[in-house]
Amino acid sequence: MRISVQDAQRNLEELVDRADKGEDILLTRDGNPIARIVLLNTVETPTKNTEDFATLLRAIKEQARQTADPFPEETAARSQDFLYDGDGIPK
Repeated sequence: MRISVQDAQRNLEELVDRADKGEDILLTRDGNPIARIVLLNTVETPTKNTEDFATLLRAIKEQARQTADPFPEETAARSQDFLYDGDGIPK
């Protein structure tokens, strides 16, 4: 079934009932298909592989740790040290 979004707004409950019975409802805007209403258990959901995700996350964290401070000896607190002598007096 094809129906405009505007008409679907007025008949949402009926459309949900029809989808519950297995009908595929195609929503259109200006005649162009933009969305579908389908029975939820018919929609394929991607398999979540948490092990791959955890491995990727560890790799990203390790890379960030290695590149976060490319000049560890230079900190903001010490960036102006060349202006002062050993006693903290301006040169």
